[in-house]
Amino acid sequence: MTIVANGVSTTLTQQQLENRLLAAANSLRGPVDPADFKSYVFPILFFKWISDSWDYEHEQAVADYGDDLTIEIENQDYHPFVIPNGCHWRDVHETSVLVGVKLNDALIRLQNANPDSLTGVFGDVNWANTDRLPEVALNNLLDVFHPIILNRERVPGDMLGAAYEVLLKSYADDSGAKAGEFFTPREVVHLLVKILDPKPGDSIVDPACGSGGMLVETVNAVRSHGGDPRTLKLHGQEINLTTSAIAKMNLYLHNVEDFRIVRGDTFREPKLLDGDQLQKFDMVIANPPFSLQNWGEEAWHNDPYKRSFCGVPPAKNGDYAWIQHMIASMKAETGRVGVVMPHGVLFRGGKEGAIRKCILKSDLLEAVIALPTNLFYSTSIGVCLLVFRSEKSPERKNHVLFIDATERVQPGKNRNSMSEDDIAAIDAAYKAGIDPDGDGGVGLRLVTLAEIADNGFDLSVSTYVKAAKNDEVDVELALVAFRKSQQVLSVAERLLTDRLKAAGFDA
Repeated sequence: MTIVANGVSTTLTQQQLENRLLAAANSLRGPVDPADFKSYVFPILFFKWISDSWDYEHEQAVADYGDDLTIEIENQDYHPFVIPNGCHWRDVHETSVLVGVKLNDALIRLQNANPDSLTGVFGDVNWANTDRLPEVALNNLLDVFHPIILNRERVPGDMLGAAYEVLLKSYADDSGAKAGEFFTPREVVHLLVKILDPKPGDSIVDPACGSGGMLVETVNAVRSHGGDPRTLKLHGQEINLTTSAIAKMNLYLHNVEDFRIVRGDTFREPKLLDGDQLQKFDMVIANPPFSLQNWGEEAWHNDPYKRSFCGVPPAKNGDYAWIQHMIASMKAETGRVGVVMPHGVLFRGGKEGAIRKCILKSDLLEAVIALPTNLFYSTSIGVCLLVFRSEKSPERKNHVLFIDATERVQPGKNRNSMSEDDIAAIDAAYKAGIDPDGDGGVGLRLVTLAEIADNGFDLSVSTYVKAAKNDEVDVELALVAFRKSQQVLSVAERLLTDRLKAAGFDA
């Protein structure tokens, strides 16, 4: 990575690059709400990357062809993106007045010139609206990025993608609960992908893909094991325009070019189809919005995609709609599903209880993993991972593996986290079926479907893993509460006696 100062190129470290990109957000403080930083900074970052990459590719084309180079050869063989005349970074940065108008025009024309790859990728910000973003703030933002050279040659390895991830986390930290709409804590993503173990050539989908973190992590996982991530067939659907744009940029900046991100409502209008049926995938992974209300229950009574195979979930809670959609999307032989869910899906009754019973009888659920509390930006409640497989291993057929990982946690000031050791321990427990520490760091038990049926198809992890320990803790807590209640009662009695005496009553 290089930065140009006084005409001289100098190399930037990863930390310097990240600091430079974080400075872009700081340039917007005041006129822009921190929760909206991502809508402004990411499109500018991506625009600069496209322009700098185009310059590098042009130099390569000239070196290869010399005077024989034609525009047709260059666009076909060297440029993944066409940049129309007047739509390069320098055209915008050199504009002295009405900069937002010029930027708007450049980004729209860029998208129109690359309809298969860039449609919607820059989001829906009106850069010409100086009431939302004063021109001085826009110029400051452009000036932060201008000295940095962001081309494929000058960005070693996954440096820019890693910096993008740092930006995402920074904006999630600034956004508070709103971050849950686009950002899943990276340790949870890392754990779920390790469990599902993507292989070269796999087809993978995230039906609630947010900023694309799950898909990016599958690329990282395959690459780290020496596989070719270019063989992966990545898909995602996301309802929010800005977030779907961030997902596309995220993948491009991680050097992933062959993917499909579609925008739309997964329940009402699934767009990842094979003819008139849902497309099937080797791996289905998601952290969908929890307990979604008004999710589209009315259309599922006669769902043409056969996603209500175990029943229609309640209108005010879409958790089991996500679960059934994901199960319906996995391939018959190689399919596996990993989904983040609130604990309520494990024990709630009514329609959800009936759906849970039906899914369990199909013997597709392989594991339930209880995670520590307060890991997520949008909620402090405990969550769980549900793992489904179309073909379970022989020893796990007619069983469910329950894992209590609630003690594998690193406490934090605002939000807890899990370390690499925590992730490795949970993954090892899942794969081996034993506690790798041997000291209770991870509690687990392989339970028969018959025992689960005897418990009314309740999937609460504490029912099977920590029942005895919980009973002891409950007794201790009850004794403490009883003693405190006695103390409070004693104080209240003395206070009442004193007031009665003061009022002239003989207590």
